[in-house]
Amino acid sequence: MRIVTFTKIKEFAEKHSNSDVALRDWYFKSKRSEWNHLTDIKQTFSTVDYVGNNRYVFNIKGNDYRLVAIIIFASSKVYIRFIGTHSEYNKVDCSNI
Repeated sequence: MRIVTFTKIKEFAEKHSNSDVALRDWYFKSKRSEWNHLTDIKQTFSTVDYVGNNRYVFNIKGNDYRLVAIIIFASSKVYIRFIGTHSEYNKVDCSNI
């Protein structure tokens, strides 16, 4: 998969240094993957949730952080839309970000 917006990972990890290893792990696993549907993603990340509108929610570092991405399977692209703490995630409408 092609991960668009790696800068968001870098910027978040600079503010939350304990997320860096887990975010990079997510990035490299995603980059090496070839997903065609939710079942494929679940083979890589078993806790991923589909929330509608092509958006998927990933637990990062256990459940300390959440990452919301738009995944376009036809073009193999992943667009990171949100990275935040669990409490920040609870304040957003992830199906529209």
